[in-house]
Amino acid sequence: MPFLYLFALLVALTGMVLIDRRSRLFFWRDARRALIVMVIGLVFFLGWDLAGIGLGIFFRGETTFMTGVQLAPELPIEEPLFLALLCYLAMNLYGYFVSRRALRQAQGAQARSLSSSKRRSTE
Repeated sequence: MPFLYLFALLVALTGMVLIDRRSRLFFWRDARRALIVMVIGLVFFLGWDLAGIGLGIFFRGETTFMTGVQLAPELPIEEPLFLALLCYLAMNLYGYFVSRRALRQAQGAQARSLSSSKRRSTE
């Protein structure tokens, strides 16, 4: 079972893509901007990981579920996929909450417009 964690990450990333596609939250809203944000997030977190590894803070966990392939000492091949999943999840959540807020504001504006038109018609 050495590829189980890698497989789970790929399944989860596929789920993020499907959710994004269905609700137009991140890449399907603005692909260029999403790519920039994703690359910046991955570079930041990979730098964070490499700094932690260099300082002796982060270590690769030994488990039979991982491939054992390392990109660098203490940096398994699964780590960039995990970081991509983390970034994608965060941006999908952000996109969801932004769209919910916009919907609430539009509904509030519509309700205010209806109430003011009712007041004008009764005067």
